[in-house]
Amino acid sequence: MTAHQRTGTLHLVGVGPGDPELLTLKAVRLLGRVAVIAYPTTGEDAALAFEIASPHLNAAAERLSVAIPMAIERWPAQAAYDGAAEAILGHLRAGRDVAWLCEGDPLFYGSAMYLVARVGPHAPVEIVPGITSLTAAAAVAGRPLAARNEMLKVLPAPLDDATLRTELAATPVAAIIKVGRHFDRIRALLAETGHADGAVVVEHATTARQRITRLADFAHDERPYFSTILCYRGAEAWGETAGADR
Repeated sequence: MTAHQRTGTLHLVGVGPGDPELLTLKAVRLLGRVAVIAYPTTGEDAALAFEIASPHLNAAAERLSVAIPMAIERWPAQAAYDGAAEAILGHLRAGRDVAWLCEGDPLFYGSAMYLVARVGPHAPVEIVPGITSLTAAAAVAGRPLAARNEMLKVLPAPLDDATLRTELAATPVAAIIKVGRHFDRIRALLAETGHADGAVVVEHATTARQRITRLADFAHDERPYFSTILCYRGAEAWGETAGADR
């Protein structure tokens, strides 16, 4: 880099839950001009963030895909982010801006934090927030996440049973995220804590595969995909059946 050459900026861009029309104006404007588009790839729905943002990308931009291993151990993914950071820094040092695409919002249970820690000390990092799957699920289900003085708890399904049981017992309103293979265990816990009757499962919110189903209507051997479970055990009428069976 010459003395007069600027360092590029890494933009962490939230692309929302799935509908390409749910990107912000700022995200669309940025993705239409940035020189390098970087994005994670995994197993099923291998490059979901890229698919969501595709209608808005600069056609001339260089593509940089990064394979993120889906393993329980943390080190394979950490190594992948090390490599991604080095590749991104190479572009930034050459003066090229990079956009890293993030499903939902970059900093709401997002993996963008790994790039903030690795790239931030060496180059400018800016964050463009996005619509989360949580707020998208509430919107398509047509029911509030919480209202008035209720306290909403956001609980990752991989938490152990004892922790989830304690947290659920203390709240009338909860949203369960990262459900995946934990569905059977979560369903049993919600029945135990009294949240099951007011629970709605939202799959693939805002996409063509969207499905909204009462938890009680799931067959015993049925499993949801890419889902959020909205739970309610309060006294307000909005939490009883709103949004189910769409």
